[in-house]
Amino acid sequence: MNTVILIECMVSGRESCASVAGMRPHVLAMVLAGGEGKRLFPLTRDRAKPAVPFGGTYRLIDFALSNLVNAGFRRIVVLTQYKSHSLDRHLAQTWRLSPLLGNYVAAVPAQMRRGPHWFAGSADAVYQNLNLIEDERPEHVIVFGADHIYRMDPRQMLDQHLETGAGVTIAGIPVPIEEASAFGVIDADETGRIRSFLEKPADPPPMPGDPDRAFASMGNYIFRTDALLDALAIDAADEASKHDIGGNIIPLLTERGESYVYDFAINVVPGQTERERGYWRDVGTLDAYYDASMDLVAVHPVFDLYNRRWPILTWDMPRPPAKFVHDTGERRGEAVNSLVANGAIVSGGKVRQSILFPQVRVNSYARVEESVLFEGVTVGRGAVVRRAIVDKNVTIPDGFQLGVDLVRDAERFTVSAEGIVVIGKADKLA
Repeated sequence: MNTVILIECMVSGRESCASVAGMRPHVLAMVLAGGEGKRLFPLTRDRAKPAVPFGGTYRLIDFALSNLVNAGFRRIVVLTQYKSHSLDRHLAQTWRLSPLLGNYVAAVPAQMRRGPHWFAGSADAVYQNLNLIEDERPEHVIVFGADHIYRMDPRQMLDQHLETGAGVTIAGIPVPIEEASAFGVIDADETGRIRSFLEKPADPPPMPGDPDRAFASMGNYIFRTDALLDALAIDAADEASKHDIGGNIIPLLTERGESYVYDFAINVVPGQTERERGYWRDVGTLDAYYDASMDLVAVHPVFDLYNRRWPILTWDMPRPPAKFVHDTGERRGEAVNSLVANGAIVSGGKVRQSILFPQVRVNSYARVEESVLFEGVTVGRGAVVRRAIVDKNVTIPDGFQLGVDLVRDAERFTVSAEGIVVIGKADKLA
């Protein structure tokens, strides 16, 4: 097939493109980004969970999208719903792919095509957007979550999916069996065929050949399109269903013997260290978000943002470099074991093991320790911020102490189970 025909084939999205030597079958990626994220409140008070800032520069959704785009899956729809303005704006400003070969990342708000109601569950979100599948006519549909921190090459998962002929392949991550009851657990045989899918079981079944670990579902799926459409139609007709992919669609396909697990631990990403391999964090709670943030500021971070061969992609407006000023006595601007974004100014304060987003200012004699400060936060002179997450555009007054007296903080602010103090966007402190 010559180059002209090849380009025409790719632009049109015809299923016959799969027959071109070296090409993969036609795939559509759907990223589920409509969740409320109640357990991340107040960070989700004014934004959708996938739009929550992370790592000094990124949004949570950037990780899933980067994995797809780096792997060459560049026809992507993002299904949004709750408080989606900042997410929609981020997608429009950041994820603009070249349309020359039919590439796109498209935000799709809830359209109520199946009736006047919001998404009833993850399966219903896909069902209400079947027109996207009908228009694209893919052979396989990737369905990924939008709010996990990880690197993954989904091409390898697709290869296994094609080899087994599965109706659905579920990404599973090995976890210690004593922790598995917190997840959806996959019970698979030695071939990878799934025998059952159990939601937070009290007695989780172990992985084949490994009694100490169990397969936890990562919420990432690859469906054969015909299997997905058939399962969605059956689920939509079931009034007793919760219309959830993990709780309803997967059990249906499992009963038919069409479900397989993909072991995330065998996924190899270019440029990834052996230490990072298998890293995956569900940042669905404030403590999980905080712990994943602290993973980034270690001297040898288990998750490396600096991998140029598999970058986490995003965009930020042009800003001046970070600035550190004053070097007299105790009035010294410094940051140690920290991530400091462009536009931040450390003016005579001390920052340790923290993440500063753009346009953060830490004033003289202030101390910021083991904290995450979102864009536009100002820390006043002599203030102390310890083990805290502070959302955008908050001013911490001169001499104010945050995270020092947790009993007092809990009377005024959100304090997590592990003692992390969280301040909402633009909240007033006094």
